[in-house]
Amino acid sequence: MSAVANASVPSQLLPQRVRHATAVRRLRVLRSGRPSPGVVSLTLGGEALQGFVSAAFDDHVKLMLPPQPGAPLYLPELRDGRPLWPEGVSPEQRPVMRDYTPRHFDPLTLELDLEFAVHGAGPAAEWALRARPGDEVGLGGPKGSFVVPEGHDAYVLVGDDSALPAIARRLEELPAEAHATVCIEVAHPEDQRGLSSRARVDLRWVVRGDAAPGQALLQAVQGLPQPSRQAYLWAAGEGRTMAAVREHWLAQGHPPALMRVAAYWKQGLPGHHENLG
Repeated sequence: MSAVANASVPSQLLPQRVRHATAVRRLRVLRSGRPSPGVVSLTLGGEALQGFVSAAFDDHVKLMLPPQPGAPLYLPELRDGRPLWPEGVSPEQRPVMRDYTPRHFDPLTLELDLEFAVHGAGPAAEWALRARPGDEVGLGGPKGSFVVPEGHDAYVLVGDDSALPAIARRLEELPAEAHATVCIEVAHPEDQRGLSSRARVDLRWVVRGDAAPGQALLQAVQGLPQPSRQAYLWAAGEGRTMAAVREHWLAQGHPPALMRVAAYWKQGLPGHHENLG
């Protein structure tokens, strides 16, 4: 079914993979903000951001954090693409690593914005809540980008709190003639916020409340009108929910080449990140 579904996709609508030179960068926190009660935004900076490239809205970088508050931050060197740790650094002294979306990068000021969903516990969220200007952080990647061309007649963007930075970035990048249907699940009503775009946007917020993560989001996706076969579908969030979203779209007969679904996290598995197709 996949080969048949993909056969009718015009080549100019197919996403392209772009590879980037890899590097490990030592940066510092410049400032912080709270776009909503459940989100912390941090601006990182430093001369090490020279040459940084993020060509796609859903790129991810590897954030490297001290293993404990106040511990020194040891970073690896890259040798033939593999990390080489300083002599004498034990596994326990190595940084905690998590994947995050580059929300915005300014090549003139060498500033990179990241956003952290801070509902619940987790080393990256706890670090972001404590972070102050001057704190050090390591950054790896992006190793590559999955660039979606313009020209689709519509876009469907689906995700939970963890996907909000990518969705917000994509909406900002869409041209005025584009149309986007967006479903975002957040923990509380106050986590809803304005998202800017030149495109025509049908924005649907789903409040999780006490329900299991992803349950309300999946129901909302299942209730959406079936998208056209040349629409581009994108979803990211909790792993089991995202697998169900992908199965729903495949059951509708949508070409797999025009969808991208990722597990940004998975209940019970810390640090999980997986592309589902």
